[in-house]
Amino acid sequence: MTLKHFFEEARAGRLTAIRCRRCGDLAIPPKEFCPACQERDWAPIPLAGGGAITSFTVIRVAPRGRAAEVPYAVAVVRLEEGVSLLGRIVDISLETLRVGLPVRFRPLIMGEQAAIGFGPV
Repeated sequence: MTLKHFFEEARAGRLTAIRCRRCGDLAIPPKEFCPACQERDWAPIPLAGGGAITSFTVIRVAPRGRAAEVPYAVAVVRLEEGVSLLGRIVDISLETLRVGLPVRFRPLIMGEQAAIGFGPV
């Protein structure tokens, strides 16, 4: 699975990781080599998309071209399958964000691009 395919799947509402066929390590987003055993023998694994926030930050000063979007939050989410993924928080008020808050994957479509989002369960 390539990074391009990963985001195509995300755009379609499917969150997919890869599992090393040699050692069983799970990775998301896709990588060329397994971080655990350095092999390139991957199998795509569909993920449920649920997890909990382990860390987050609120962006108040936007990167160039995104001034209209602030403030917004970005969080590290530990998925039920045990891997962590960075994504933008959607449809959750910034005041209610906290570590441990359950969230669910939501594709975030911005024009031609897809990004990882997480919203309420």
